Amino acid sequence: MEKYVSNIFFAVILVAGIGYFVMNVRKLIRNIKLGKDVDRSDRKPERWKNMAKIALGQYKMVRRPVSGILHVVVYVGFILINMEVLEIVIDGLFGTHRIFSKPLGSFYGFLIGNFEVLAFLVLVAVIIFWFRRNIEKVKRFWNKEMEGWPKNDGNIILYFEIVLMTLFLVMNATDTHFQEAGMGNVISQFIAPWFDGYSTEALHTIERTAWWLHIIGILAFLNYLYYSKHLHILLAFPNTYFANLKPKGQLTNLESVTNEVKMMMDPDADPYAMPADGAEEEVPEKFGASDVTDLNWVQLMNSYTCTECGRCTSSCPANLTGKKLSPRKIMMDTRDRLEEVGKNIDANEGEFKPDGKQLLDDYISREELWACTSCNACVQECPIGIDPLSIIMDMRRYLVMEESAAPQELNMMMTNIENNGAPWQYSQMDRLNWKDE
Repeated sequence: MEKYVSNIFFAVILVAGIGYFVMNVRKLIRNIKLGKDVDRSDRKPERWKNMAKIALGQYKMVRRPVSGILHVVVYVGFILINMEVLEIVIDGLFGTHRIFSKPLGSFYGFLIGNFEVLAFLVLVAVIIFWFRRNIEKVKRFWNKEMEGWPKNDGNIILYFEIVLMTLFLVMNATDTHFQEAGMGNVISQFIAPWFDGYSTEALHTIERTAWWLHIIGILAFLNYLYYSKHLHILLAFPNTYFANLKPKGQLTNLESVTNEVKMMMDPDADPYAMPADGAEEEVPEKFGASDVTDLNWVQLMNSYTCTECGRCTSSCPANLTGKKLSPRKIMMDTRDRLEEVGKNIDANEGEFKPDGKQLLDDYISREELWACTSCNACVQECPIGIDPLSIIMDMRRYLVMEESAAPQELNMMMTNIENNGAPWQYSQMDRLNWKDE
């Protein structure tokens, strides 16, 4: 029985880690589904291409070469190295040791050798990231919205990766059979001399300790993702697939409003005529969005996918000229409010109880919303296809159509359009008077 204690213990840890992860994934999906429905099932080939190029190929990351190339190294390295987790799981459940080494032969050494090189490159890249974030203090990482947890979260992830890569290399360096075989120990052979003079039993203990800490660390990292900006590791793929494929300058219009405008512009239209299909026109309960449940599910998924890299904010002309608007903060605020709503539902047995809060005013101020120039720079710069502008425009729509709370200049323009058919205050009869001057 003692022989199987470690296997049983491993199975318990594995089931607990994966079970908690699945629970968080279900909660994540539930929260995203709180958004309104939107159809993103069109142009499937283009969507697959978009996902392959942006999420898998990191196409937009390398527009900024230094951070982009480093990110690609970490992304590729971390994903490929964790392919070894399959071997660790099998070894842990059945009490074997490097079960793939015999059937794969020299190819196994080739794989582990590449994993070790990638682990070393990941370590170098992560250390550079830490230096840029904490010593060089790149400006976009030090905006006001990055104080507190967002700043700590960025560093925690870096420490996680440093520890996991180090444990992987130490595990290989202290595995005497692996070192003696001389296959795949491309980097670990230079670490192995650090343990010269240790007994075989001591080396085995260090190797087993590193092995256990490595798999526990991976499970901990997996479950930490839900609480971290690194949730984009999972969501970048669906986020790029379901991204808006319309031209950047094309804004969405409410169908009910569009139909009304068309009717106003058609002198022969009968305002009392029934639609051809006999169905009454559906008018939304609320125009625009004041809270997260007024947004659509793609926008809510966007908020969870945000990497907090700050490329959007560093390219925003409003932010660059000193305005309060930060597109990154818009996404972070949306996610925080959505999490608050989700916790409210959990605390009230699946039902949301009004808490006197909403996304507008309690999280995102009106000053931020009206500072936006709707230039789409934030959308263009986002490396994973997030659209902060769509949230801003939906919230503006609420302010204008539900509260009539637009800035004075905008109200004057809309009044002129209504009365004079143009943004200017002159009547149609006087519009051409300038030619006589």
